[in-house]
Amino acid sequence: MNINNSFKDKTLVLTGGTGSFSTTVLKHFLPSSIGEIRIFSRDEKKQDALRHHLQIIYPKYADKVKFFIGDVRNIESVREVMYGVDYVFSAAALKEVPSCEFFPMEAVKTNIIGTDNVIQAAIEAKVKRIVFLSTDKAAYPINAMGMTKALGEKIVAARAQAAFERSGTVLCCTRYGNVMCSRGSVIPLFIEQIKNKQPITITDPNMTRFLMNLDEAVELVTFAFEHARPGDLFIQKADASTISDLAKGVQQIFNKTEIRIIGTRHGEKLYETLMTREERLRATDMGNYFRIMPDGRSLNYDKFYVEGKVLTEADEAYTSHNTNRLDVDGVVRKIMTTDYVKEELEGRPHTIEV
Repeated sequence: MNINNSFKDKTLVLTGGTGSFSTTVLKHFLPSSIGEIRIFSRDEKKQDALRHHLQIIYPKYADKVKFFIGDVRNIESVREVMYGVDYVFSAAALKEVPSCEFFPMEAVKTNIIGTDNVIQAAIEAKVKRIVFLSTDKAAYPINAMGMTKALGEKIVAARAQAAFERSGTVLCCTRYGNVMCSRGSVIPLFIEQIKNKQPITITDPNMTRFLMNLDEAVELVTFAFEHARPGDLFIQKADASTISDLAKGVQQIFNKTEIRIIGTRHGEKLYETLMTREERLRATDMGNYFRIMPDGRSLNYDKFYVEGKVLTEADEAYTSHNTNRLDVDGVVRKIMTTDYVKEELEGRPHTIEV
């Protein structure tokens, strides 16, 4: 995708704007011909830190970035940031599984009500396109975080057609697995444990997880932005590894240390699913990505008593158990694509939130 052509002189809002995804968007987009990027989040301390970081790293472009204090839970603050906006990448979420297990209503407020607030404010402002970020935990969800993100996806799909008809707004979703070195992920934890001469703690050595770096997350979102029709869901084909091999990969890069198995945490799965069997039936293979079209059936279910489809699900879901599995050497190569690990090895301060 040519960012300069698609975003020339446009205004982009990033909700969850001080997080690691949005910081990576800034790295890709600021040197382009984009007109303005609005950072929308509720933490003034993180905004101030990001503001100073941009002034140092991108002095020529820092003026393109405007900061808005607000919360997706509060529709009035969302309305304030949407005025005159062309596009939105919505990354605001409560995403740490244990936290959401203990405080599920907080996850409801951000991941469900917050999603609806962003949609409502964007329709009112006639925003052209919104890409919502979701997670593999929304497929066959077993924890509160996944359940609330799954309902967020359902809200996007349910409102997509009406949003397009009312204001020309295209709503779509992306769903991806673990983003390496983002807030709440395990690689920074492993590195910190090694630096403190502590054992690396893993939950289940046979557990598998998708591995994706932040640049790939941005590429998925920009692909969805470019190709989306109302209600589409986009998934990137992703590598995976066992938690054991991931820990061994971090060991190989930094230092040998003991690995200790501590057992699974609240709400964890043995493997993650990016695309369900039911979704796979209506998915289109687009090379490195899958496009899943929304279910277009109306509330008139009468005809399905006498007419319907024989097939209701594909043979198997797309999971971290059956995707391309990296060995330890492959994990090392993958980990080394992250800025966080490079900065750790060079002793530099980190440029993203973790």
